[in-house]
Amino acid sequence: MSKWPLPEPMRLALEQARAGESAGEVPIGAVVIRDGVVIAASHNAPRGLRDPTGHAEILAIRAAAQALGNERLDGCELWVTLEPCAMCAGAIAHARIARLYYAAADPKGGAVEHGARVFEHEQCLHAPEVYSGMGEAEAAALLRDFFKARR
Repeated sequence: MSKWPLPEPMRLALEQARAGESAGEVPIGAVVIRDGVVIAASHNAPRGLRDPTGHAEILAIRAAAQALGNERLDGCELWVTLEPCAMCAGAIAHARIARLYYAAADPKGGAVEHGARVFEHEQCLHAPEVYSGMGEAEAAALLRDFFKARR
């Protein structure tokens, strides 16, 4: 655990991750914030929804777009417990998310600081400001314990 208090949006994203875990999903949570207000929150749900695009980030982005009545989430922040994959990074770019905060890095499937590095491509039409590491230990422990229990 960090010596600094966990920012409220990341605490909420971790709560979402735990809710997903309780539902039998990989424990990843996401929260969309605009002007300090929670617009949407979700957890991974591809199994429950029978939808391979049912990642926490995608579901939170969809809900935020519906709530705001606009596919562009200008000025919004996305807080997520794990480094987004290529699909989610693409959705973040298309939604025009202003800032992305993620807790744990994902060397195997991440596409922000690892793998595809989606936001670094010339073809990427929008790249958010990216901040990582807040809540990393807790998010990584949730994932590690989830997969350990299934081996």
